[in-house]
Amino acid sequence: MSKPAFFRLAPTQAALVALLAGALNVFAFAPVAWWPLQIVALALLFHLLLQAPSIKSGVLTGWAYGFGWSACGVYWLYISMHQYGGMPAPMAGLAVALMAILLGAFFALASGMAVWILRRRQPSTTSMLLLVLPSLWALSEWLRGWVLTGFPWVASGYAHVDSPLAGFAPLIGVYGLGWLAALLAACLVLLPTKKSALFLLVAILATGAGLKTVNWTAPHGLPISVRLLQGNVPQEIKFDAEHADTTLTMYEDMIRAAPADLIATPETALPLLAHQLPIDYLPRLAEYATASNSHLAIGIAVSDGPQQYANSVIGIAPAKASRATPKIYRYDKHHLVPFGEFIPFGFRWFVDMMHIPLGDFTRGDALQMPFAVKDQWVLPNICYEDLFGEEIANQLSASYFSGNPVASLLLNASNIAWFGDSFALPQHLQISQMRAIETGRPMLRATNTGATAVINPDGKVIAQLQPFERGVLTASVQGYGGLTPYVLLGNASIVLLACAMLIAAWYLARKTPSSR
Repeated sequence: MSKPAFFRLAPTQAALVALLAGALNVFAFAPVAWWPLQIVALALLFHLLLQAPSIKSGVLTGWAYGFGWSACGVYWLYISMHQYGGMPAPMAGLAVALMAILLGAFFALASGMAVWILRRRQPSTTSMLLLVLPSLWALSEWLRGWVLTGFPWVASGYAHVDSPLAGFAPLIGVYGLGWLAALLAACLVLLPTKKSALFLLVAILATGAGLKTVNWTAPHGLPISVRLLQGNVPQEIKFDAEHADTTLTMYEDMIRAAPADLIATPETALPLLAHQLPIDYLPRLAEYATASNSHLAIGIAVSDGPQQYANSVIGIAPAKASRATPKIYRYDKHHLVPFGEFIPFGFRWFVDMMHIPLGDFTRGDALQMPFAVKDQWVLPNICYEDLFGEEIANQLSASYFSGNPVASLLLNASNIAWFGDSFALPQHLQISQMRAIETGRPMLRATNTGATAVINPDGKVIAQLQPFERGVLTASVQGYGGLTPYVLLGNASIVLLACAMLIAAWYLARKTPSSR
């Protein structure tokens, strides 16, 4: 097998180069969003792995890339732990580093396996680059998305909400886009020795651009008017008892300022448990909902018993008659944030250091009904939940196959004021854009400090509030019906495809004599 050899580095040098490439990769994501940088960085990693003198060297190189990528991609966790959680700076920095070390382990595993296959089976360079490396890359990202409840922030595919690869998202989802990005990187490495790789690279991009013109879903019902509230409550006073009344008054005033078919607040907009609110607070909002024919979606924590509380969105629909009791809807957050919303075994001491209020929530059901708003069905997800596209897809497909109403709009209620004015805000918006593309449905975002936005089914942001300002985003939004292939298949398609390619590479290496 003849290997491309632009340059050769010692293992330590290769790891340092990989670390830098991984760190620079963060600029492929929002807010910089220069997606070609990701392809170049991955191409560099693949070149280094082809030159790795040992499995140990490959593991180190892959881990260094993953560590640099993760540490720079989620640096803002330091802000939440130190600035708002009160954790000492060295401890907060160490916690971010330890998380990056853990996340880097997924890419270390993939890289080590790639070098093991290279040394054990001696496949051709073409097979390694087009079959083995992209498949292992996709599988490592998929594993990162569910092992230990998962943390798929800045997964490769999110960099491509505005690239030609976005056309593939309704088919194979965000991890499929990561596989395609790795395939493009492999083509770059092959180019000096195989000019035909340029044809494959262009074909992938052209096909993706063509797929972006395909409408997998169609308009459903009549558009609804929406008002998305952005309270811009500073995190340091959000749960301060002295400011609770001010926050409650502010949100009531914002809700009552104008009617709309749907008025939505951010996550935990009301900073008290539902039963701690003034006794007439929710009834007053219910009266307004009926008087104005508005539907309200309100972020609040709800207690179901001693030490049992859920991070919820409650929906209040207008009563159909003057004497009728308004119907109350409730969605409870299912996918909770480790350390922030549930406490892993043995880590109570760590959570106590951050002084997080309501740090151990009750988990909601995996499948929950959407909220009826006139002709539309609105399915909430709360903050971190929209990182898990397969779970949203599963809710849609399960409703369809069970004969229940299928959501035509998605609503993300978030409070990421925990992360200050950092890359977390535009990165989270990018994640919501991907969910819209995968499902073929609009995504509404009501957030505390940003990014409050309306996203079309094609992932385009059609309206957005300025972050860190109090305001209301008003829009008319059309719901969509139908199911994309990704909603039907979830991540199974890309996982099976990646496994099939690894099997094919193994088989071809056995049947084809090595040209090394």
